Amino acid sequence: MSSLKEFINEYLNEQGKLDCKDAYKIAAKTKTPIEKVGQTAKDVGVRIAGCELGQFGQLKGTGEYSQEAENRLKPFLDDKNRVKCKDARAQAGGIGLKNIRGTLKEKDIDVTYCELGCFTEKKRSRLYLKTKTWIENEEGELLFGKGKTEVLELIEQEGSIAKAAEKLGMNYKKAWTHVKILQKNLDDVLVESQKGGGEQGGSKLTPRADEFITSYKQLQKEIEEYANERFKELFLKPRNKREFK
Repeated sequence: MSSLKEFINEYLNEQGKLDCKDAYKIAAKTKTPIEKVGQTAKDVGVRIAGCELGQFGQLKGTGEYSQEAENRLKPFLDDKNRVKCKDARAQAGGIGLKNIRGTLKEKDIDVTYCELGCFTEKKRSRLYLKTKTWIENEEGELLFGKGKTEVLELIEQEGSIAKAAEKLGMNYKKAWTHVKILQKNLDDVLVESQKGGGEQGGSKLTPRADEFITSYKQLQKEIEEYANERFKELFLKPRNKREFK
């Protein structure tokens, strides 16, 4: 019976390397854990090539994006948009590794923890875009932004400037100053307050305040969407070669 080393030698490609798919064939034939096949190849100085998930650069038949493949991969992605090699391969049933490979590339999904021990993490850190939008007047004074939007929303939610201030961890005077500055700079009434207890007391937003909040949120959303798309175009260009430790 052939030893594991003999099987590896038998399956070497023209460059003297062991293709990923052949390593899995050896594991199946010899009923050997794939990790052991990878370690044995390493021990005899044989490198793994032709990663079926496309992690070693270009591969013939790179595959195409598949919505089904993306749906299958999503539950296995971590917070850095990465998937383990084992989990990615397991999702290929019925749709093929080509579709998994094409989807990984299209969605810029990194693969980690190769069972053959070929790579762990990429050296390149992932990049993230953060945006912050606010509106100023010609003197550079803040008219509207995320902080002031939050103050107004909490006033509406709590029905009270004092309670909104408490939720924000600030005193009443500071919260009321936020409102006064907004009303002065925008030249409009944003909060109406009634003295007394019960249903007649408290504070509420005017329809004009609701309009400002809605418009600001829509503006911020559209800016973020555009900025993220442009960010991907400029900073997350596909690389022909992957970087490994």
